Amino acid sequence: MGHVQHARSCVNVVIAEANRLNCQLVESAFRARRMGVAIVASAIESQRALALFKERKPDVAVISSQLGDGPLEGYRLLRELRSLQSKTRSVMLLASREPNLIVDAFRCGAHGVVFRDEPLEVLGKCIHAVNGGQVWASSQLLGYLLEALTHATHFHVRDGRGMGLLSKREIDIVQLVVEGLTNRAVSEELRLSEHTVRNYLFRIFDKLGVSTRVELVLYCFQERQQSLLGGTPVSETRRQPLAL
Repeated sequence: MGHVQHARSCVNVVIAEANRLNCQLVESAFRARRMGVAIVASAIESQRALALFKERKPDVAVISSQLGDGPLEGYRLLRELRSLQSKTRSVMLLASREPNLIVDAFRCGAHGVVFRDEPLEVLGKCIHAVNGGQVWASSQLLGYLLEALTHATHFHVRDGRGMGLLSKREIDIVQLVVEGLTNRAVSEELRLSEHTVRNYLFRIFDKLGVSTRVELVLYCFQERQQSLLGGTPVSETRRQPLAL
């Protein structure tokens, strides 16, 4: 009887990670339903993960901000999962504590955020809390969210011309940001000062009606059905890890 009760209380989880090694590490950590968590499937690409969410209907989805098909694909996957209006609740794994990345995770639909340098026991507790209908966020993270609410930032475009509003240099910068380059890396690539790159980004944000790098990348993905950045779809640009 005790075994049956344990099985019923077990939370079924699908993992979306950046690579197979990361998937195996999480699967190993929760082997034999340790901490009442059962990893039922894993994926490293967003479309495969989305298919698993539809097929397996897990209680909780644990999604890394970086997936195998892009440095910020996890955010897009969060939004697509939310659009399914499924009962699956989501947790985002982040490598950075940058406030904008944390706030954007919740904006995209995450019910909890766990950082990679935290013990796996924390992830287990988060999974159970989120499955129980709670939001997993420390007082510091809640402070970030409250600050964001005061600014009332949303995903929107101020002008229907979209990317057509940008100059060639601004488009060059957008493409490098979408590929995951930091301001420093962009400045080195384009032989500009970091200060100049920041100024360009402020103008780009203002023209497109976004306020963070994540929103910019998500906006570009929304345009992926059309010719983007001189005819090169975002999915075909070279990929590299997002350095924060």
